Amino acid sequence: MKNSMQPHIRIGSGYDIEYALLPGDPARVAEVAKFLDEVKEVAHNREFRTILGSYKGVRVFVTSTGIGGASAGIAVEELKKIGVKVMIRIGSCGALQKEIKIGELVIAAGAVRNDGASTAYIDSSYPAVADSELLFQLMEAAKRMGNSYHLGLVRSHDSFYTDEEQKIDTYWSSKGILASDMETASLFVIGRLRGLKTASLLNVVVEKEGDLEGGINDYLDKNNASKLGESKEILTALEAIFSYHENRKNNKEVF
Repeated sequence: MKNSMQPHIRIGSGYDIEYALLPGDPARVAEVAKFLDEVKEVAHNREFRTILGSYKGVRVFVTSTGIGGASAGIAVEELKKIGVKVMIRIGSCGALQKEIKIGELVIAAGAVRNDGASTAYIDSSYPAVADSELLFQLMEAAKRMGNSYHLGLVRSHDSFYTDEEQKIDTYWSSKGILASDMETASLFVIGRLRGLKTASLLNVVVEKEGDLEGGINDYLDKNNASKLGESKEILTALEAIFSYHENRKNNKEVF
């Protein structure tokens, strides 16, 4: 029998788990664990830390993807090989619209592909879009919980420190793009090519006119609005997975 152990996430087959939450930061895995039952650490190699647990009876993996589309793509590919079929990113983002505030949620319907990972797979004219049913479940979960959210397009990129960052942000803001992150486009493109259902739920940690480094540093403050937004993000994603699972179990198709 061929060895099923995946080289980067260091997990093999046999778990029979179809759902995964994908935070970027390995430290956020422990935050998700607070909302789960029967938590077990599965593996931790490089940026890829994985636990499994249960939310309202639905078993889920939580796997950190590190920074950027390249490492996120590795996690997507290897989780798919061990049986995961549904993946929701729970990450952070910087707002590109002035009405979007710290701690609010952005639900990405699609992403501008300014990353290298997704273009390594397929021409940039291929769309980066979320699964429609997962989008619906995320919106419904946010509404039930009273969480403020913004639905629309985001931009995925590869660096915070290019010489033209302000100019780039101004351009995409003028085109109605809601926020920037580094992983959504690769998740959507690779997921779609591999037959997976994917979505991305982002927590705003920097406002449009905010300071990037200060916003990220403030994120470490557990009483900060962005940290509170992280908890809302996690629970919204878990509720969406539960509702999605229940619909599938009862043979209900939303779309």
